[in-house]
Amino acid sequence: MIDLGLSKIALIGAVALVVIGPEKLPAVARMAGTLFGRAQRYINNVKAEVNREMQMEELQKMQSNFLDAATKLNSTISSEASEVRKEVDEAGKELSDSLNEAHQSFDDTYNSSPSVPALWEFDAKRREFRRKRMSHTSMLPLWYKRQHGLKTRVQSGAARVARYRPASGKSVKFFH
Repeated sequence: MIDLGLSKIALIGAVALVVIGPEKLPAVARMAGTLFGRAQRYINNVKAEVNREMQMEELQKMQSNFLDAATKLNSTISSEASEVRKEVDEAGKELSDSLNEAHQSFDDTYNSSPSVPALWEFDAKRREFRRKRMSHTSMLPLWYKRQHGLKTRVQSGAARVARYRPASGKSVKFFH
């Protein structure tokens, strides 16, 4: 802006005092101040508008760069995905063919031999073992279970606590 020192401002004030006069000088100074303030606000608004325009241009450039990168990435990913999909399909086809061959050879080999037990035979053996075990332990007489300290009935945790809790009226002595 204009370089105004104290001496220049004093000179302008003295000339204004002589030209305008002492009665009208305060009104003129106020008007000059308001005009100067309006000019400063106008200049600041123009600067802010220019800055906003520059930022919008930068953002639009960044947006276009981002969209370009995104479209390139999308095309790259889709092409790679299609290649991988083709490879997986080929490998799956080869695997299913080899599994079909292995299944056929397994069926040919093991369906004819009676030495391999079926799964239902293992289940039957397991069920039979459980039935025998339960019948053996449940068939013991009650007096035998009591004599040998075996459980005669199932008791819950709360029932066990209530059974072994000392009575409220009795005093518990741990050491005599």
